[in-house]
Order: sequence, then structure tokens, then C-alpha cells
Amino acid sequence: MDTGLVKDYLTELQGWIIGRLEELDGSAFRRDEWTRPEGGGGISCLIEDGNLFERGGVNFSHVTGNALPASATAARPELAGRSFQAMGVSLVMHPRNPYVPTVHMNVRFFVAQKSGAESVSWFGGGMDLTPYYGFEEDAVHFHRTCRKALEPFGADVHARFKKWCDEYFFLKHRKEPRGVGGIFFDDLSEPDFDTCFALARSVGDHLIDAYVPIVERRRDLPFGEAERDFQAYRRGRYVEFNLVYDRGTLFGLQSGGRTESILMSLPPVVKWRYDWKPAPGTPEARLYTDFLTARDWV
Repeated sequence: MDTGLVKDYLTELQGWIIGRLEELDGSAFRRDEWTRPEGGGGISCLIEDGNLFERGGVNFSHVTGNALPASATAARPELAGRSFQAMGVSLVMHPRNPYVPTVHMNVRFFVAQKSGAESVSWFGGGMDLTPYYGFEEDAVHFHRTCRKALEPFGADVHARFKKWCDEYFFLKHRKEPRGVGGIFFDDLSEPDFDTCFALARSVGDHLIDAYVPIVERRRDLPFGEAERDFQAYRRGRYVEFNLVYDRGTLFGLQSGGRTESILMSLPPVVKWRYDWKPAPGTPEARLYTDFLTARDWV
């Protein structure tokens, strides 16, 4: 296990993705380095009011602590109380055009340590797509790219991680998915460090291929206030998920992380309405009937 190797990859991934997204937008990201009093720090790179992206961030963090928070030991209660280090790259991009979907990607690595015991490490991450107006070719492209990222690691891996994503990014109180899904994995430590690291790298390396062609197809589609209004309404679901369920957000807050960096995932303009439903037969209704469902897109 080489934590330095993982850190080097993550910082390179952050820089590479930012470079490509700056090309897309035509605006520069703001770079904000920070330190954490309890140990560690990170680099938050944000864009706001860009030409394409209304708000987005590509963040790197590497933090240490004396005891893993509850969100990190939910699936591994035997690790409670261990000291830890956690590092990762987390990305969320919120375009202004409602026809361009929001995207999320995360690649992370944890090490749990205890005096007199062997260190335990694992990887987690994934990527998922949240459209406001559905296009089948976009969903198919995104899922096929996710499948391509995982093909070298076994015939069944994509199906398992796709199902895991569908189950994870689900708002139980709304009884609906956050978007069209993608792939998600956590607590990955088998069969060995090298294989798990290679899988995590492949996920990070495929984000641009999965997302940029969709952006380029949709970014110039005309829209009006009605489409922006629906986008803001659906963004409310994104906020609800991140603040109620998301393990990364909960880990950051529970571990005393930097609040500005943790909450960079939230969109800048959001609306809520009481018991609102789209009119039947509209593109807004089609998002619910045809896209917010656990389909086999590939």
C-alpha cells in the first residue's frame, strides 16, 4: 500500500479535469488552498457564474484524525475509534442551461489505523448523472462509458456497481432516484490494493469521456424561464439528497472538514414548491416517467 502514489494520482486527476472543464467553459477556476486544524488540508477549485457552469467545483482533500466518524464506520463498525487518513477528489458541476445535466464524480481512499493492529484501507467512488430534461442518447452514452471504465475488472462488476448506484442515489422520503444513475462503490479492498487502485483510477479517468460529449450536444439548446424554473425545482432534490443521505457530505461535516469546500456541491439557485406535479405529456413529466427509474441503459 503506497498512500503517496494515491495522493499523486488524485492531485494530477484534479488538475487534468480542471484543465478540460476550463476549456469547455472559457473561464478559469478559482484555486483555494486550505489547512485543517485537526490535520491535513486540501485544494478547492471552484467556478461560479461561468459561461457554461453556473457553479461547480473540483476538490482535493487529504485529512487525518484521531477517530473515524460514524459515517465512515457504518459498514465497518469494528473500525470505530481508529485513527484515519482520508484523501479524495470530489467533483460536482451545475451548468446554467437546463438541458445540460449536472454531474458528480468522486474517487476516495481511506486508511484506518490502530496501535498494535494492521492498517485497514479501502477505496470508494463513482460517477452519476442528474438531468433536468431527459435525452436517451445522453443516458446511454454515460452508462456505456461507465461500463467501459469497469470492463477490465470483471464481467459482473459494472452490473453490481450500477445497481449499487441506483440504490444509493435514491431519495427514500421522495421515493425517487436523484437522476439516471451511473456507478457507485465503497469499502473496496479486494482482491488487493493494486487492483482496487487501478479500478478507482479508471473511474476517475473516464469522467471527461462520460460527460463532455453530453455537454457539447446540449450547451447551445435554447431555453427560457419555464425550463430554468423546472431546473431550480429539481435542484431541490439534489440539495435534499446531499444534506440528508450523502456519506461524503456527512463525513466531511462529522470530521470537522472545511464547510465551504464540503457544501460546494450545492447548486446556486434552488426552488421548492408544495406538492407540485408536472402536467401530463410534458417534457417535465417525461423526466419522471422515462428517466427517474432504474433502467438498464446499456
